[in-house]
Amino acid sequence: MKRIAIQGVIGSFHDMAAHQYFKDEQIQLICCDTFEQLFENIKRDPTVIGMLAIENTIAGSLLHNYELLRDSGTTIVGEHKLHIEHSICCLPEDTWETVKEVHSHPVALMQCRGFLANHPDLKAVEAPDTAGSAMFISEKQCRGWAAICSADAAKHYGMKVLQNSIEDNKHNFTRFLVVSNPNKADFIRPLEKTNKASLVFSLPHAEGSLSQVLSILSFYKINLTKIQSLPIIGHEWEYMFYVDVTFDSLTRYRQSIDAIMPLTKELKVLGEYNDDGQQPKN
Repeated sequence: MKRIAIQGVIGSFHDMAAHQYFKDEQIQLICCDTFEQLFENIKRDPTVIGMLAIENTIAGSLLHNYELLRDSGTTIVGEHKLHIEHSICCLPEDTWETVKEVHSHPVALMQCRGFLANHPDLKAVEAPDTAGSAMFISEKQCRGWAAICSADAAKHYGMKVLQNSIEDNKHNFTRFLVVSNPNKADFIRPLEKTNKASLVFSLPHAEGSLSQVLSILSFYKINLTKIQSLPIIGHEWEYMFYVDVTFDSLTRYRQSIDAIMPLTKELKVLGEYNDDGQQPKN
């Protein structure tokens, strides 16, 4: 049985992503309040695997998670893209007429702005978690409160769904990373199927330094799928670059890493894994 650390509670989107990714295996969830706690669990027990959101097609990147990942000493061993569908739910006794507040994670509220604009009588309240909001309302029997979460979470906590699929954009996906202790990585990922990598590096403050790196990656036929820059705290106008690449030859990819190494500073491979190229079906 694999032990999987997630941010959130049972019924959260992290829970759904973990069960979909490890669909053919028995797993035990370790529910964490924060992403910092997730990485602490892996640090305490090297056999624990982490599942964490890294970007959303609407809300963008979770920038803090990039920093946590870089500093954690873990390695990426997989990824999973989850189709996000939001529902509004309440206690069985409540109705549209009695619900006055809707609680959820700020990102979920943002993804349902159109729905909320059409219901100006509902007061939107930010909360730490989507499924956690449903759990709190259910446990505390908060009459007049509703939660925005998945339909699975609503069912798990005995809530009544008032409306499904209230998200503004139906092409709403979150990409999750699967991370582990580096010494355990080869027991989780099939190295022969590796075709994607995540890197982080900084560059000398010189003209054309980034374009040189990108040109070398192109020469080796390495496909750049994402680049994200974050400022280096304490170093004005200097940045860390987080890069995702895909490739069809592990040997050629590693040759490209050797080639760009002299042009970069603090280059670190955050993980080598298999690209989840297929979008989940709606």
